Amino acid sequence: MCDDKLTIIQNLTGVNSSKLNYYLEVQRSNEQIKIQINRLEILHQLIKDINIDMSLSDILERVYSKLPQAVPCCYLGLGLAHNNKLIMTAATPVNDCVGQAVPVTSALWQSYNRCERLLINMDSNPEQFSPVINWDDPVGRLGLDAVAIVPLLVRNQVIGVLIVGDSQVSAYGTSELKFIEQMADQLAICIENARLYKEISKGKQEWEATFKAVTDPIFLIDKNYQVLRHNLRDGKIPLEDDGEEQKCYQVIWHRDTPCKNCPMEEVYQLGRGTYRQIQNEGAIFDSFYYPMVGPDGETYSVILLVKDVTEKEKMEAQLMQSAKLAAIGEMAAGVAHELNSPMTVVIGTAQMMQRDMNKEHPHSEWLDDIINCGMRCKKIIQNLLSYSRQGHFALTETDINQQVEKVLSLIHYQIDRNNISIIENLDQHVPHIMSNGHQLQQVLINLLLNARDALEDNIGEKCIWISTAVEVDQDKEWVVLTVSDNGRGISPEGLTKIFNPFYTSKEATKGTGLGLSVSFGIAQSHGGTIKVESKQWVGSTFKLMLPIRQTGGEA
Repeated sequence: MCDDKLTIIQNLTGVNSSKLNYYLEVQRSNEQIKIQINRLEILHQLIKDINIDMSLSDILERVYSKLPQAVPCCYLGLGLAHNNKLIMTAATPVNDCVGQAVPVTSALWQSYNRCERLLINMDSNPEQFSPVINWDDPVGRLGLDAVAIVPLLVRNQVIGVLIVGDSQVSAYGTSELKFIEQMADQLAICIENARLYKEISKGKQEWEATFKAVTDPIFLIDKNYQVLRHNLRDGKIPLEDDGEEQKCYQVIWHRDTPCKNCPMEEVYQLGRGTYRQIQNEGAIFDSFYYPMVGPDGETYSVILLVKDVTEKEKMEAQLMQSAKLAAIGEMAAGVAHELNSPMTVVIGTAQMMQRDMNKEHPHSEWLDDIINCGMRCKKIIQNLLSYSRQGHFALTETDINQQVEKVLSLIHYQIDRNNISIIENLDQHVPHIMSNGHQLQQVLINLLLNARDALEDNIGEKCIWISTAVEVDQDKEWVVLTVSDNGRGISPEGLTKIFNPFYTSKEATKGTGLGLSVSFGIAQSHGGTIKVESKQWVGSTFKLMLPIRQTGGEA
């Protein structure tokens, strides 16, 4: 009875009705909270996708998977501006509008062109939209009852439109439209960042491809001489963080300490590029240093471009030497011809007098001396003419011992007047080789004159040893012409530079630094090389090594 009375009182006072309203209100609040949470998750997902290399279709699909939990949605589309056209770029679900240009009569174009949002409900006054909604319009072809079109803005510039649609009539109110605008703002940022990311990635790839395509070594070096980056493909300079510093003077120039008068210091001080030609370990490099300048105008690192010009310098040196030799040869040929005529007269006259004179005559020996010395002079003149002869340097079968004798007859006087003894040890069984005799003479003359100059300061006995032999090196037979002396020798530092063009330890009036460079080039053109051993104040040994088996041709 009491329970019945209590129930009647609650019904009369409306307590049960208030509880029902309260629970319904709580339920509606929870639903709104869930919707807001879903909306925040979608916005958060867009923000995350800004930093991910994803396509617009993928981003749109990820948003669409959660969008119905936030706003009514059965269609999500994206139109972007391109070359004064509005192109349907992506859509979920995908339809035949994607990839097509939007007609200028479309509601999408109206939103884009006027930079205004449009909320279209087909059941409410559809005549208002009849000029812009037709079967040629993407919106009209979708068969949607409610469509929200929001322009995408980046730095106050419209880059496209976002289309959200549903089959539910009047699906979008103020709250839904506000969220769609927020989503459009985040999506616009996402699209712009994706575009910038692609541009940066493309620029980075192009720069790296260009950087690696340059065949000459390029190094990026900081103020502490640390190599930060390079384009070498052989992996000789690892840049991994292995705890070891890769100093430029170590990995490039193979030194233990920074180079003296390092050009990098000039670049940092003056803030402009500089050029140096550097000789290192027998090679010559053109080195270009360029500053890397920061926003504050301060140089923070240096780009070093290294170009190996050793062969170029050798070629130029050989051309220069060839031009000088051509001029000297032409002059020597003229002098030789001038001497040849009177020498012929002297020898002929002496031979006529000897024929008319008795062998027992006291002056007969004098005539013998005149004839012998004249014949020797004539042989020297012939060798000089042969050496100065111009033309193509063809490889022919050559007796290297014969070339040695010809050279000695030419420069014997220059050696003898310096009180230098020449000791010959020529192997008569040395085989003939394919070479150019005139060029071999040029090499031997350079070696002999260098040996003579090295003996200039010797107080005791001065000797030059010349020998020929056959040696086996690296499973290959070589004819070896050796020139040794007991002169002042070459310093260890000089040994690495002696074949560099224009390097010389002599005074400016006594050498150009081209002789050994040209000689080394001649040896290489014959498929051979020149090896050198030297100790200071003990002497030097130069070995001209030429292969025994070699095909003929032009040198």
